[in-house]
Amino acid sequence: MLNIGLLIIRLVIGLLFVGHGAQKLFGWFGGHGLKGTGGWFESIGMKPGVTIALFAGLVELIGGILFTLGLFTPLAGIMIAGTMVMAIIKVHAPNGLWATANGYEYNLTLLSVAIGIALIGPGKYALDAFLF
Repeated sequence: MLNIGLLIIRLVIGLLFVGHGAQKLFGWFGGHGLKGTGGWFESIGMKPGVTIALFAGLVELIGGILFTLGLFTPLAGIMIAGTMVMAIIKVHAPNGLWATANGYEYNLTLLSVAIGIALIGPGKYALDAFLF
């Protein structure tokens, strides 16, 4: 059951990050694409916005794919965690903890899951289990 639980966690979290990356990069799933995301990044003082949006989108997309597949899982967890640390620092921390006030509660949860899976491993239903 442990391995099924790890698979479910990896699929949900990983695919959500794939979606977030696709929002930033391609404007899919209601996202704003590179130009829109880049403009928002610039509005909060992160410059050059489009370059940062490209980097963030790629990290989320690739990290999410790797996490979903359970491939290079420690790296994938670090990639996901890194984007959440930046989201907390640059956007949510000034609003406090709770998500009801646009705080960092949700980001901290995702950060914890990513680091937790990176540390304990992806389980036996993962490419890492077959390759390493």
